[in-house]
Amino acid sequence: MPYLKSHLHFLLISLIMASLFGCGVRKERTLFNAPSDIVTDTIKQVYVVNDQGISDAYYKIKVNDQLAVRNVQNFEFGATTNSGSATGSANQNASGGGIQNVLSYPVDLDGKVNLPAIGKVEVAGLSRREAAIKIQDIYKNKLLKEPIIELSVVNLKVTLLGEFGKQGNFLLERDNTTLIDIIGEAGGISKTADPKTLKIIRGDRTHPEIIYVNLNDINSLASKKLILQNHDIIVLQPTKSAATSDKLQSLNNILQPLLVVVNLAVLIFTVTR
Repeated sequence: MPYLKSHLHFLLISLIMASLFGCGVRKERTLFNAPSDIVTDTIKQVYVVNDQGISDAYYKIKVNDQLAVRNVQNFEFGATTNSGSATGSANQNASGGGIQNVLSYPVDLDGKVNLPAIGKVEVAGLSRREAAIKIQDIYKNKLLKEPIIELSVVNLKVTLLGEFGKQGNFLLERDNTTLIDIIGEAGGISKTADPKTLKIIRGDRTHPEIIYVNLNDINSLASKKLILQNHDIIVLQPTKSAATSDKLQSLNNILQPLLVVVNLAVLIFTVTR
């Protein structure tokens, strides 16, 4: 009997030690691990791996972008819809896990967008503001009285994964959208998040730029690297203690049924001696 109990104690301690120290508990729970992630425990503000330089803060419209165009003086013009039209398409956009249908118009291979009543307008290479002013002038000259054109590129998004209030895809609806803007839209970070471990994966997926951010330091906010770009992936890890606690809970869920069986076996062995 003493031998059986000591053996069980040894088995339990061994399993816990293996769980805690056999491999990085937090690393197991984190997506898209990189060798440079070791800097997260010592980073002071912002640290960049494979720096690609500072991108243009004002997005330039590209071929295959989807443009939502409406005249704010006439809400029926370019209104939200649940179905496509002859000149546009109903484009599904995710924002924090939600889906909305927006009537949008694709930028064709020739760099032009085909809009109601005025036809094709060349917009590739223009910023959102430049394109809106150009389209506004054309509508004013041809059709509408004092139009105010609002234009957005509805296919621009970033992805949040990990310890945020909400995970999922979030639209970049404005130029110069920052990391803090998106974290705010996501409802902040969770109670179990480690603010020192945030990283942004940007650019070419085969050789990406990785931006590490320490959210604890207010000076991090000054970095122009925190102006988000299309298709950025933003990952935030849990604290080591939270990851360990979660791991122990999972281990406990496995061990509890086993211990019940062992205790029953010990009881039967004791009664039948």
